[in-house]
Amino acid sequence: MANLFPRWTNTLPLQIIVALGFLGIGVSAAVTYYFTPKYTKVGHQPDQPVAYDHKLHVGQLGMDCRHCHSFVEETGHANIPSASACWTCHQHVETENPALEPIRKAADKNYEGYDGKPVEWVRVHQAPDYVFFDHSAHVNRGVSCASCHGDVGEMRVVHHAEPQSMSWCLDCHTEPENHLRPLDEVFNLKWKPEDLSRKDFMAYLTDEAGAERAGELLPDKKGKKADKPLTQKEIGLALKDLWGIHPPSPNNCAGCHR
Repeated sequence: MANLFPRWTNTLPLQIIVALGFLGIGVSAAVTYYFTPKYTKVGHQPDQPVAYDHKLHVGQLGMDCRHCHSFVEETGHANIPSASACWTCHQHVETENPALEPIRKAADKNYEGYDGKPVEWVRVHQAPDYVFFDHSAHVNRGVSCASCHGDVGEMRVVHHAEPQSMSWCLDCHTEPENHLRPLDEVFNLKWKPEDLSRKDFMAYLTDEAGAERAGELLPDKKGKKADKPLTQKEIGLALKDLWGIHPPSPNNCAGCHR
C-alpha cells in the first residue's frame, strides 16, 4: 500500500518543536529587553570626559539650571554649555585640578596645552529623530526640569531618572495637571505643592487672571479650605485652566511626530 504522506512529514513534529523553541527564546529575549529599564534607559549613566558633579554645583552651590542650559526657555533644545562657560568660573576656582584638563585645553588660551577643541560631552537624554519635543513649550507652561530629569541636584553623575517612553509622555499629556506648577518654581528642583500656601497661590492667580477669575480657578467656599494644604491636583487644574493647556492627545499623533 502506498504511503499517504510524503517522507518529509516524518520529521514535521520535530521541526514544529524546534520552531516553537526558537519562538519562545525570541519572545523571552524581547520581553527581557523591551519590558525592562535597559530599553527605557532608566539608570543610564554614561561616563563623561569631565566628571561634572551636579550635586555639588546645583545641590550645594545652588546654581540654576539656566546658568548652563541657557537656551532652555527660548528654544526646543536644552543646550550644553561651551568650555568657555565653564572656564568663566574655573579660571578662578580649581584651576590646576587635573580633572579639569579637557576644559582648560579647550578654553584657556594661555595654557601651553591649549588646542581650542570643544569638550566632547556624552549625551544622556536623546529623543528619537521622529519625536518632536520643545523644551521651551514645556518650561514656559509650568513643567519643571524635575518632571523629566529627576532631582539632578542630588546626582553626582546625571542619569536617566524617568523612562521617557511614549506611554510615559502620554500619561502627562492625558493629565498635565499632575506636573504643572507656578512659573517661578519651574527651576526649583526641591519644590513641593505643600510649600505653596493657599493664600499665596490665590495671589498668584489674581496677578495672572484677576480676582474674579482666580476665585473660579481656586474656589475657597467661604474659607472652609483656607487652612488646608494645597494639593498638586488643585494647583495643576487651576494652572491648566488659567493657561488653557491642551496638549496633543493620544489620538493626535502629529502633535509629537512631525
